[in-house]
Amino acid sequence: MAQDGTRILMLIDDEPAQRRLVGAIASRAGWRTIFAPDADSAIAMLATPEGLALDAIVLDHWVPGFDGAALIAAIRERRPALPILMLTAHTSVAIAVDAMRAGATDFLVKPIAPDRLLTALDAAVGSGASGGELRPLSEKISAPLAFDEIVGSVPRFRAALAIAAKAARARVPVLIEGESGVGKEVVADAIHAASPRAKNPLIAVNCGAIPQNLVESELFGHERGAFTGAFDRKIGRFQEADGGTLFLDEVGELPLDAQVKLLRVLQSGEIQPIGGRIIRDIDVRVIAATNKTLIDEVAAGRFREDLYYRLNVVQVTIPPLRDRRADIPALARHLLARIARQPGMRGLGITDDALSVLLSYAWPGNVRQLQNALFRASVLCEGDALTADDFPQIAQHAISIQPGAQSSASFLVGGPGVTLFEPDGNLRTLDAIEADVIRLAIGHYRGRMTEVARRLGIGRSTLYRKLGELGITDVA
Repeated sequence: MAQDGTRILMLIDDEPAQRRLVGAIASRAGWRTIFAPDADSAIAMLATPEGLALDAIVLDHWVPGFDGAALIAAIRERRPALPILMLTAHTSVAIAVDAMRAGATDFLVKPIAPDRLLTALDAAVGSGASGGELRPLSEKISAPLAFDEIVGSVPRFRAALAIAAKAARARVPVLIEGESGVGKEVVADAIHAASPRAKNPLIAVNCGAIPQNLVESELFGHERGAFTGAFDRKIGRFQEADGGTLFLDEVGELPLDAQVKLLRVLQSGEIQPIGGRIIRDIDVRVIAATNKTLIDEVAAGRFREDLYYRLNVVQVTIPPLRDRRADIPALARHLLARIARQPGMRGLGITDDALSVLLSYAWPGNVRQLQNALFRASVLCEGDALTADDFPQIAQHAISIQPGAQSSASFLVGGPGVTLFEPDGNLRTLDAIEADVIRLAIGHYRGRMTEVARRLGIGRSTLYRKLGELGITDVA
């Protein structure tokens, strides 16, 4: 850190555009960025006064002179405690594994969203920030899930999936709200897969990662020569998604002028590329997602009210992981099975003491953070099963169980519980408790109604009769 308190970031990258983008994002949070175009320059700069005061390094996966993992190892030899974030255009798990084993702190995928980069930097160097598995590794483990494959049996979560599943069969826009990392993109993938458009493309756009002056070009395309730097014709994302689904992630980050143009397209079903004369008809189903509460953004004047209601025909709100802690054991095992299928990884179990640690943590980064914690622990684990010792930073930041709350042991032994009491201390009605038990069973057995009926000890016809009598429509 500089003497004036400014945090210093070294960016090792030979692409001028990428250097300008990362430098601009970092400067918003008070970072001063120094640049190194190649590995030799970076290593030499470590010995300079600025290099000795570095707070973090961001490096491209490939820089002249070294590959990323080799450069990380070389930097680690000289500065063992310096946070290192790798930036890459690839989503390969093998690259992430190599980088982490070489000593990378985090792994970020281009195009990098501003909030993702700043969150990673803050987690790496912030006061009281935890290391290791608490850092937001942005690498994804691909393979979309169908609704019946999404893990979770907590009633509130299953109710959200039920709304999404019903909306999937219609053409209407869907707005998915929830904190970062809760699985909004997973739900969007499932909606598309369950829709009549499943055989057509699903195009995802991270609205927060597009520079404001390029949003219109990215969404609607442009013709050659339409503006300075438009050397070639570009097909917009709406046209790419024609006949399929367009997923607008972090739609709340769109600037107001882009919101106007988006509203016009949603109303008319027509697009006109920048500089183009031809208006094109398109057939696109829009799914939008945001980690903000859009109605609050409307009230604050940062999001258009008419666009909000156009997008919010069906709203799906995904609860944070801290509100569905009962799902953590099943989620952990599911994620470990997916991690094991990635190149360079192997199958691992997880012990009850490790699950107790995971259950005792607040998970501000939600399911994505849980996945990253398991991924990091799996990379570094030398045994056949993850134990509490594989999550030291998680254990340090674990929350205490409040009096009257379910302990982590109860989740491991008895699974998710059903609330018996109202907030005022009185017992809930038998119908309300029975409805929750049925929802829980449907979620636990992934909607397999024959199995649900068998496990509840009733016939299928009785189960469906109870669904009607209890007014249970929010099951997926």
